Formats: sequence, C-alpha cells, structure tokens
Amino acid sequence: MKEKIMNAMQRFSKAMFIPVLILPIVGILIAFGNILTNARLAEYAPFLKNTLIFGFGKILSGSLVPILSNLGIIFCVGLAVGLAKEKKAESGFTSVLVYFVFINAMNIFLNLSGKLVPADQLRGSGQAVVLGTQVLDMGVFLGIILGIVVAYIHNRYCKKDFNGAFQVYGGSRLVFLILIPIVVVLAVVLSYVWPSVQWGISSLGYYIQKSGNFGIFIYGMLERLLIPTGLHHLVYTPFLYTQLGGVETIGGQVIEGARNIYFAEIADPAVKVLSGSVIWDARGVSKMFGLVGACLALYHTADDDKKKKAKAILIPAAITSIIAGVTEPIEFSFLFTAPILFGIHAVLSGLGMVALNILNVRAIGPNGLIDFLLYNLPLGIEKTSWPMFVLVGIVQFAIYYGLFRFLIVKLNLKTTGREDDKDDVQLYTKSDYKAKAEGNKSIASDDKALVIIEALGGKENIKKVDNCYTRLRLILEDSTKVDEKTLKGTGAAGVVIKGENVQVIYGLNVTSIRSMVDNALGIVGE
Repeated sequence: MKEKIMNAMQRFSKAMFIPVLILPIVGILIAFGNILTNARLAEYAPFLKNTLIFGFGKILSGSLVPILSNLGIIFCVGLAVGLAKEKKAESGFTSVLVYFVFINAMNIFLNLSGKLVPADQLRGSGQAVVLGTQVLDMGVFLGIILGIVVAYIHNRYCKKDFNGAFQVYGGSRLVFLILIPIVVVLAVVLSYVWPSVQWGISSLGYYIQKSGNFGIFIYGMLERLLIPTGLHHLVYTPFLYTQLGGVETIGGQVIEGARNIYFAEIADPAVKVLSGSVIWDARGVSKMFGLVGACLALYHTADDDKKKKAKAILIPAAITSIIAGVTEPIEFSFLFTAPILFGIHAVLSGLGMVALNILNVRAIGPNGLIDFLLYNLPLGIEKTSWPMFVLVGIVQFAIYYGLFRFLIVKLNLKTTGREDDKDDVQLYTKSDYKAKAEGNKSIASDDKALVIIEALGGKENIKKVDNCYTRLRLILEDSTKVDEKTLKGTGAAGVVIKGENVQVIYGLNVTSIRSMVDNALGIVGE
C-alpha cells in the first residue's frame, strides 16, 4: 500500500509539471509585452511610441494573458494527460470536453435555481465568466478536480471495447459517456458546496479588516495560501474595490476601496500623504524581493549536475515575479514538492505587509517593478515612503534566502534539482562501457540504446518506458536484473530502484535517451 501511495504521489507530481513549467515562459513574455506598451515608460523612451513596437507588445501580452486567466482548463488538460497511463492524447481531448460539460452544466443549474447573479454584478459575487460561461469561480481548483476525475475514469475504461453495433461506443467514447453524468452531478453538488467555501472567505474578510496588524498579517498570508485554488482574489478584491478597504473623501467625493483611494489620492495634488488604506494593496513586496530570495536558495541548494536545469526554470520565474508580479511559476515549483516552504512563504508575505504598515509605508507594487517605479517614484518620498518599501524588501529577500536554504538542506527537501537520484552516482568508466558492449555480440559497441536495454535486463524485462525532465522511468518485470554499472557507463548519474519501478537519471538529455530506447524497443507514438 505504501508503495502504491508513493507511486501515485510521484505520478501526480510529475503530471503537475506539464501545466506548471509553461508558466515562466508565459509570464516573462507578458512582462516584456507590458514594457513595450507602457505609456508612462514611453515618455522616457520615445522609441516605444513607434506603432510597430507598440502593436507587437500589445499582441504579445494580449495573446498570452488568457493563459494565466484560464489556468483551470490548462491544469485540467495537463493533469488528465499526465495521469493517463496510456492513450494520453485521448485523455487530454476528453478533459476538454468534460470541462465544457461541467461549466455549462453549472451555469444552467445556477440559472434554473435562481443563483446566477446579473452579469454587471460579478465583482465580489464569487462568480466569474469562464470561457464565455458564467459559473462559480473555482479557479485552478476546478481544473485539478476535473483532471483527476478524467484520468481516473480514463485509466479504468479506455481499453474497454464492445462488439457489433456497439463497438463505436468503446474506448475513449465510453470514457466520455461515463463522465457526462458524473460531471453533471459534480457540477450540481459543487453549486451547493462551493458557495460555503466562498462565504467563509468573505466572512474572514470582515474579521481581517477590523483586526489591525494581526488582520493585515492574516490578509497577506491568506492571499498567498489561496493561490493554488485561485480563490486569493476573493480575499483582496473586496479590500481593493469596496468599503472593506477603507472610505475616504478626496476632492469632495467619497471613494471606497484601497485601490480606488490610491489612484484618487495620487491624482489630487492637495493630498500630501497617502492614507493607510493603501496598505491593502501593498502585496508586491514578497513578489519583487522575497520570492527572488527563495529562487536563489533553490538554485544554490540544487545538485551541481542539475543547476542548469534549475537555472532554466528559476531565472525566468524570478524575472516574471519581479517585473510582472506573476508569482505562480515560482510558487508552484515548490508547492507540491515542499509544501512546508509554501506555508512559510505565506507567513513571511503576511509579516512583510505588517512591517510596511508599522513603518507607515504607502508605496504599492502589486503588479511588479514597472508599476512600482511608475506609480511611486513620481509621487516622491513624502507621499509614499518608497525607500522603506525597498528596505523591507531587501530584508525580506535575506530572510527568504536564509530560511529557505536552511530548511531545504536541513530537511532534505526535494525542490528543483534535488531529486532522489544521488544514491551511488559515481560514473562508470568509458572503458568499462565498451567492455560491456563488446562482451555481448548481439549489441553493437556504438549503440547506446541497446546497451541500456541489455543493462535493464533485456527487452522482455521492460514492461513500460516513460520519462520526466531528468529521469528515464521504467517498470520492469524483475528489477534485480538491472546492471547499474553499465547504465552509469552510458552517462547515467545514478539509478534508483524501488520495487518494479526503476529510475535512471540522465539529466536534461533524457528526452533523446528515451527516444533512442523507444526506437530500439519498437515503440511507436506513446
């Protein structure tokens, strides 16, 4: 049972990387597009006023933003594909159909039961328009639920076939037919259950607003903790746009909401010092500083032979967080592999906001460095105290780095570049590799794939071949037949054997190794 649980957790962790690893690329390109289209920045860099440059930036950011705003379906497809044991393409296709069935079933049920709010009253209602359909806003959580459900049903019934006239309903069609009533019932059940979750969050909002620095801490912590579910906006949105975030009279008008107050105050020259309401929009300190320290800690604690892999993931993620305030690429990189770090990140984020409030800092930077520079610096130190924002950020950077690095090493956390592949990683010599190849006449000395297969016990011993980003993952009939020395002679950094599951660590070139092995085994397609 323990081995089954561990295998399931490994499959889930690997499947999560399918949608997660695309986020750094998306985020960094969106940030670049925002720079090219920023009107205030164009005042200092006239070349940005060029129509072609502006148009390119607009297209670049505008075409990629929908990816971040539709993470639900992306995680749904990613998990369905990653968790499917076979016929992965069909599983992914089914997940798209199921996602549409779910949101439309929920929309129709909400409408029939009178729960659907008017389209012009969506803000703060707990509902949102998802792919053109108004439903309860469940964010990434919906994608994770549906992806797991689809993969489970797919793995059980994708090979079930019928004879005669009913054979057209076998395979992936049967999977979809089974999923339709399941998903419809799930949509109805969640229509009742999910509002309770949302109500709990809204109730917390009122409590937070009345609790001073403790409330600010809870606010900042929850805003991070709810990132995986996509519900974090239910925490901060009421504070930014309703009276929960404060009420101020500015220029003779009553303004409600932290962000509304901020923009009204910076537009009014009579306002000498920004109000305390701005603190509810000071969420950017951990994005611009803290998480960058976390990235550096992840990189420095990565195994030497995997630092290139870690760098390729963490540098774009850090730049995305600094410039655009998009933190998911970093947070999801350790959320599932080391959840204790995510909890600490949430606590430090809340403490950072408390420090800003104690120091009367009124600078904001919720969308990263560009917003911070353009909105705070022109107002001057008196209105915003922006140098203290930077100082708090530097201190937070150091705390994140020191604490993350200490815990990763102390607890041996399996963060990026620290997978369990360090058992006996000494490489075998090239001469030994050649000797092994020459010792078996059925294997050509220059054919690495055949040597690998032989070292795994032969073709008949291999039940399944797969790979992640650094490892060749196999299920073998008899793992005692594995020749670790020969595998290391082919360039493997290590071999991990757990029952019938064998992992051969090749690093970033594992994809080409997998392709060679598949070809030698005669595996076509999946």
